[in-house]
Amino acid sequence: MLSQYFPIALYIAVALVITAGVLGASRMLGPRKPSAKKLATYECGIIPETSVGPRFSVKFYLVAMLFMIFDVEAVSFYPWAVLMHKLRLFGLMEMVLFIIVLAIGYAYVWKRGGFQWQE
Repeated sequence: MLSQYFPIALYIAVALVITAGVLGASRMLGPRKPSAKKLATYECGIIPETSVGPRFSVKFYLVAMLFMIFDVEAVSFYPWAVLMHKLRLFGLMEMVLFIIVLAIGYAYVWKRGGFQWQE
């Protein structure tokens, strides 16, 4: 029974040995000449003349996350449409349930004002 896992264990062991070897070689063979300039924080080589601009509103990130969530869920319609003939009534009921849960989440976000830019 354990012989089935031998290829996986061998693969993991080889990966770890190669990773350790590359990291060790890089550490031993790489140049190390620290200086004040090399240890300074890198800011694209340009000394800033003004302060940082205004921060983005948290609403921007919330809308972006909501877009990603609803977009990923909408992508799940394609495999369902492809397999709809095989899934029959069970697949239809599952997708109706999925759409109901999605609609509840959408209505909740809409009611809370999650899609509005202005506060």
